[in-house]
Amino acid sequence: VIRAKVVGKKLMKDGPFGTMRYTVKQTKMYRGFQIMPHVQYIYTEASESLCGVKLEVNKYQYLITGRVYEGKVYTGLCNWYEKWDRLTLSQRKGLNHRYHLGCGCKIRPCYYVPCFATSKNECIWMDMLSNFGHSGYQAKHYACIQRVEGYCSWYRGWAPPDKTIINATDP
Repeated sequence: VIRAKVVGKKLMKDGPFGTMRYTVKQTKMYRGFQIMPHVQYIYTEASESLCGVKLEVNKYQYLITGRVYEGKVYTGLCNWYEKWDRLTLSQRKGLNHRYHLGCGCKIRPCYYVPCFATSKNECIWMDMLSNFGHSGYQAKHYACIQRVEGYCSWYRGWAPPDKTIINATDP
């Protein structure tokens, strides 16, 4: 998970449809230090129809998530990527202070009701009901964090979470 500005792009001829290689200037890394301490390139499919993402060169800073495979960072439409200035204050605070509290949690998307958690370490993600996904209200304003006894729940607030309470607040 990084914050970066795209400073170049090149269409690589590998694979049947090609791969886009974006050159990035990394501003901050939020997660993945132990695997790759610095990211210079981000790879994605060349076509959006193959889940490739389009990033603009020398215009915006982006939050980019992805995976490392054979020493390269890959991202796609199923990963979270967003222009930095479009992130909410809650999302920015989450990246810096809250999301790491949910590393032991699993976020389970709910596509139709009723939805139930199947284990104590799950948070049910309701944004998929409205087809908003990463841009939905829950994604913009809440963080799934681990509480006492391993229970996970959604948290929204400015103060550090009280870990002695199992929070069953909305949504």
